[in-house]
Amino acid sequence: MYQVLVFSTILAPIVTALMELLKRSLPRLLPYHALLSLVVGAVLGAAAYPFTDFELTARLWAGGLAGLASAGLYNSFSSRKHPPDK
Repeated sequence: MYQVLVFSTILAPIVTALMELLKRSLPRLLPYHALLSLVVGAVLGAAAYPFTDFELTARLWAGGLAGLASAGLYNSFSSRKHPPDK
């Protein structure tokens, strides 16, 4: 399990960058950001076959976790309130 978490930590910035690219290219997909992030993470985890010796299920879990983490990270920073100007 530890290795899956480490792998998802490595995938999270990559998924975040890909999702930012998709959001800017296709803004109509913005309401489905979390679901799309989960799918992109899982696909990216599955595509990492040459780089890991994990089974497919472990790679899918790591990619899904990375996708959900990147969606949560985006939502937490985009909903921040800016301090008032003085």
